[in-house]
Amino acid sequence: MAQFLPTQPKTTISLDNAQQLGAFLRARRESLSYQRVGLPRYGRTRTPGLRREEVAQLAQIGVTWYTKLEQGRPIQVSARTLEAIADALQCTPAEKQHLFILAGLYRPKAPADAELTPDMQFMLDQMNPFPAYIVTASYDILGFNESYGRVTNVNLAALAPEDRNCIYLAFVDPNWRRSMPDYEDSLARMVAVLRSAMTGRMDEPHWRKLFARYTSLSPVFTELWERNQVCNVENLIKRFYHPKCGEYRLQQRNWWSAPRDGLRMSIYVPLDDEGRAALNKIAAGIGWD
Repeated sequence: MAQFLPTQPKTTISLDNAQQLGAFLRARRESLSYQRVGLPRYGRTRTPGLRREEVAQLAQIGVTWYTKLEQGRPIQVSARTLEAIADALQCTPAEKQHLFILAGLYRPKAPADAELTPDMQFMLDQMNPFPAYIVTASYDILGFNESYGRVTNVNLAALAPEDRNCIYLAFVDPNWRRSMPDYEDSLARMVAVLRSAMTGRMDEPHWRKLFARYTSLSPVFTELWERNQVCNVENLIKRFYHPKCGEYRLQQRNWWSAPRDGLRMSIYVPLDDEGRAALNKIAAGIGWD
């Protein structure tokens, strides 16, 4: 189990963070069934998921205090208590980190300035014909190779730097969306990863500006954001589509330049003959649709 070292043993949560934390706790509680956590249930209830008193029972804390926490009141909370609540709600490591940051018990390291260096671009170019790109925690694409641009069926080099962003392109570029057969699931996952990355950073100008831009693009982003889901980046098998290649699958592999807040390099490799054939066509320069 991941361990999160608190900046202090107990802290009073700020009002804004308390409301975010309360909304997350409620969403997480309502997503769990009493059968999943091994609790008996007597009588009928309209409450989706667990009751508050059931969470308090599992965490061995007072139900009145937990109710205040879930209602978003700025109360004091200790690392040990929050750990017990996270365990009771069966939080993933990413969700637990999200809680600790909101509570002020985990301070995210300030990210280094994002900059693509010549050696990074050289490394990306050497990955051809495997699509590869380097991206920030906010999904800004800093660098990419030719294969990646062709896989997404978007001329990334022709875009302004501020528009080379995976979430932005997923909303505004039809070719980008068409290249992702699992578009809705992929977008939901990106927003969940973004929420995890933004935890504790909403007071930073870059993140505030980015969030404002996302919310202005589509009400879909707001709907996904309000689900209060968080997750980490994972190595996934992804489906792609290109009008001159058809549908094919690639395995995504991710590497980071630093343990936390580093730039991420993502590479896609084929899993089967269809994937290899598609990448060969891309390498041959089939062009954009």
